[in-house]
Amino acid sequence: MSDSQLGTQTSHPPVEALRYPGVEPVGGAIAFLSAGRWLTSLSVLGFLSVLIGVGCLTVGAESIGFATVLHALGLALQEGGVKVEGVGVSEVILLQVRLPRVVLAFLVGGSLATVGVALQALLRNPLAEPYVLGISSGAAFGATLGILLGIGGTVMGFSALPLWAFVGGLLSILVVYRISITYRMLSVHTLLLAGVILNALFSALIMFAVSIADPTRAFKMMMWLMGTLVSPEYSTLLGLGLFLGVGGVLLFWLARPLNILTMGEETARALGVEIERVKKLIFVVAALMTGAVVSIAGLIGFVGMVVPHTVRMVVGADHRLLLPASALVGGMFLMIADTVARTVLAPTELPVGVVTALIGGPVFIYLLVKRRAGVAL
Repeated sequence: MSDSQLGTQTSHPPVEALRYPGVEPVGGAIAFLSAGRWLTSLSVLGFLSVLIGVGCLTVGAESIGFATVLHALGLALQEGGVKVEGVGVSEVILLQVRLPRVVLAFLVGGSLATVGVALQALLRNPLAEPYVLGISSGAAFGATLGILLGIGGTVMGFSALPLWAFVGGLLSILVVYRISITYRMLSVHTLLLAGVILNALFSALIMFAVSIADPTRAFKMMMWLMGTLVSPEYSTLLGLGLFLGVGGVLLFWLARPLNILTMGEETARALGVEIERVKKLIFVVAALMTGAVVSIAGLIGFVGMVVPHTVRMVVGADHRLLLPASALVGGMFLMIADTVARTVLAPTELPVGVVTALIGGPVFIYLLVKRRAGVAL
């Protein structure tokens, strides 16, 4: 990506001059996004992501040395796959249990943060997050219904629960889209209201299902609804990674239109942005990514709301940097949160959604207090 692509552009005002609703530039100055700054920022965050990921692999009920982790990972890369034949117990735990779970945490956290950034720009609402569209509640109801009816077993050797959750999410997408589309135009306000209403409706249905389920199934429902990461098969992890990766690339491809959308639809339309096409694409991609994440990990809150705010304070409001930076920080955040969830009360594991809420809640209150005090976010 060249300096001309990241820096100046003659067709519209400099992106860094745009104001995010309720947000002022850090320090009152507008930073210029050069190719060097973009590359340096992402390189530092990428290095920190790898470092934190390796650090999370060392922590658990059985402590594994840093050197052992590096050796096992190097051996897996050298052989082109994860094999456990001829290795010790520590390597088996590392490669079969911890590594897929840490990678899953990174994918889920990064996706939630990326979707949060896109929806905050689309809805021009700093409180928007991946679950605001009602897709998560639909996916949660699909999973809850599967557990209640006893159809959450396996299909062709794979867990069927994510399938029912994803189907529920898809149905929610269709309902929200159908409600919000008018004369081939996607109404942002109707989209937000439809999401709120659908969330309330599905939440009521979920509580009803929990209330009539037997204790064992009710407990399984509640654990899933609180957000829980389990070590997936590598084939599942690969498929999820490809799906979420394509979605993330599509949202990054829309970084410039997202920048202009923050100024309002009329301004964006005047600057030549195909508003309706961009809005529909953002909605579909964000909804599908949210449905996929919820189907695998359940409801994990605050990542998609707190991480974009925090990253925006540091890197600014330019989505060309904000989107990938938020993805990396979101991944790091959830890797750390999941490590805390599985170790703080070992051998008992906490739902990771509980940890993210306990961390994200106070952080978000702090950000709100700073904003109310007139400090730049």
